[in-house]
Amino acid sequence: MNLPNILTISRIFLTFLFIFFLFLPSPFAKILALLIFGFACLTDYYDGKIARQRNLITNFGKIADPIADKILVLAPFLCFVQLKIIPAWMVILIISREFIITGVRIFALSQGQALAAGKGGKHKTVSQMAAIFFILLFLIGRSMGQRFNLWNANLEQMSKLIIYILMLITTTLTLSSGISYLWKNKELLK
Repeated sequence: MNLPNILTISRIFLTFLFIFFLFLPSPFAKILALLIFGFACLTDYYDGKIARQRNLITNFGKIADPIADKILVLAPFLCFVQLKIIPAWMVILIISREFIITGVRIFALSQGQALAAGKGGKHKTVSQMAAIFFILLFLIGRSMGQRFNLWNANLEQMSKLIIYILMLITTTLTLSSGISYLWKNKELLK
């Protein structure tokens, strides 16, 4: 097992560690969850970079990396639904898109083709991670604000409106990038 593959596997482990800390009640645990998520995002960046630079691209990595990416992004969204921060319908659309595109990419690999992510997919990923980071900052702020009696209904309402708008943007970018990806690779699907 090479370094990029170790980083990929560690991203899955870090996601479960993130979930553990996210659901603990203390503000400090939520800060740890944010740091763990940030570190996991870095492993996503570095596993690909190291694999390309050192020519360590493996079949395992081609399949495991996108799966680890999906786990890293979808797990927080599912947690946020459980915490009643974002609507389930948005996450269902995001999950559907991710499974469809991952399925297409795996199918392409089975046909000997590697389909690169498009620009829309990169924008989608950035918007998803930005939304997750903002929601984590909201949870930290709310947890600390409640502890020191600085949180109120107006802050809650304003924060949730911003989160809803961010999630609308994220869901729209996710769906449009998925449709674009399918259109671009329509010949493979015939």
